[in-house]
Amino acid sequence: VQLQASGGGLVQTGGSLRLSCATSLRTFSIRNMGWFRQAPGRERVFVAAISWSRDRTRYLDSVKGRFTISRNNAENTVYLQIDSLKPEDTADYYCAADSIAMRDFISTVQTSYEYWGQGTLVTVSS
Repeated sequence: VQLQASGGGLVQTGGSLRLSCATSLRTFSIRNMGWFRQAPGRERVFVAAISWSRDRTRYLDSVKGRFTISRNNAENTVYLQIDSLKPEDTADYYCAADSIAMRDFISTVQTSYEYWGQGTLVTVSS
């Protein structure tokens, strides 16, 4: 199973990026998907997740209103639109697929996610 994250780059404060995560996971459409990030010298943390049914999302408090997660089940791809970027958003961003199909709640815990992408680097200059 492969998850390929892309879309990172260098942007100025206030800028936007759209991250994508394409996956070969055949059960993508019935798995919750998440984005996590790891800033330099810090632990990886939850950022956002979307239910397999696309009707529920969860966000890290500090990104609410600036980040939007979405998915296209027909294309096995999950997206993270990130707007109003701040220097503290600088990190490697990872996509992940839930270990349990059709989980009935969105987990923010990393151990709930079994499949991981390689990360895409977002750097925000001040």
